[in-house]
Amino acid sequence: MGKLYERLMKDYRIKEGLNACINCGTCTAICPAAEFYKYDPRQIVDTVQSQDDAEIEKLLKSDTIWYCGECMSCVTRCPRKNAPGLVVMALRSLSIDMGYFMESEKGRQQYVVSKDLCGNILNYGYCVYPRTFKYATHQEAGKVWKWEEEHMDDVYERLNANLDGEGPGAVRKIPQKDLDEIKKIFDITGGTDRVNAVKAAAEKRAKELGLTEEEYFNKIYTECNGAHLNH
Repeated sequence: MGKLYERLMKDYRIKEGLNACINCGTCTAICPAAEFYKYDPRQIVDTVQSQDDAEIEKLLKSDTIWYCGECMSCVTRCPRKNAPGLVVMALRSLSIDMGYFMESEKGRQQYVVSKDLCGNILNYGYCVYPRTFKYATHQEAGKVWKWEEEHMDDVYERLNANLDGEGPGAVRKIPQKDLDEIKKIFDITGGTDRVNAVKAAAEKRAKELGLTEEEYFNKIYTECNGAHLNH
């Protein structure tokens, strides 16, 4: 038994999500991510159960653990009520704690998730906030969104929304006292430490590459080696 395995076993998500997997492969059969990515939840659980630190380290440094969408379809079908999604969450946490996430393309992109998603939640109270969702970086939204971005206030008014307004309504301004409570939740649960760890690692890598923070952000946001999809 290795040190990485021992650290994993201290995570409550392993205790809740791993009940002697029998390697039937049902989780992989039901997994939406496995349909598109080179991703096999059964193999991930098998690697963890092997207690082989060398193999667990490879997993922690790989893109594999970042393919999961955490939808938990796996637990709905597993005959032993395992939850590979929870196992993946524990692996992701350990990967960041150990700094191994910087070894994979999808791992490095956690900086994008951390900066954009967590930034929106902490600053505005929304996972997706209209004024930070830019067509320039989300062209998959289409030209309609480009037009809406250029006419945002008018569009939201016509939709009877309350964009950045006081009181009730869609995309209303979240009171500062509520944002402060969200920040406290991040602080107490370790979310703030996690965001800071990802940020520090990203800033260090950017400096090593001679890039500004914005240049590094755009680099990892757009890079894709093309080997991820399950063709």
